[in-house]
This record gives sequence, structure tokens and C-alpha cells, in this order.
Amino acid sequence: MQLQQLAYFVAVAEVRHFTQAAEILHVAQPSLSKQIRALETELGASLFSRARGNITLTPAGETLL
Repeated sequence: MQLQQLAYFVAVAEVRHFTQAAEILHVAQPSLSKQIRALETELGASLFSRARGNITLTPAGETLL
């Protein structure tokens, strides 16, 4: 787990949108998504429920936040 991954996680959790979080962080959206997926893989749990246009935290995401 890297500090950068946690910062990305918090940004997405705050705005509930991957593209907007990437813009705020000044990174490409695919890079942000890749880092979130890597964090989820490392933790062994999904952190976000990704429904079209609606990003919500899962119980694991709530716990991490």
C-alpha cells in the first residue's frame, strides 16, 4: 500500500467520480483507476461500487476511509 494510492482513494471517495478526482489530482484517469484497482487487489476487497454514473463506497471502502 502506497501513500499515493491512499490519496487517490480519498479523492475518489470525496467527489464520488473517477474523472473529477483525476482532474483534481492532475493525473490521467486511467492511471488513477489502475492505482485504485491495485489497492483493492492488495487489500482483497472492492472499495467502490461502480454503477454507471454512480460511485459509492462499499463497506470495505467505508472502513478504509
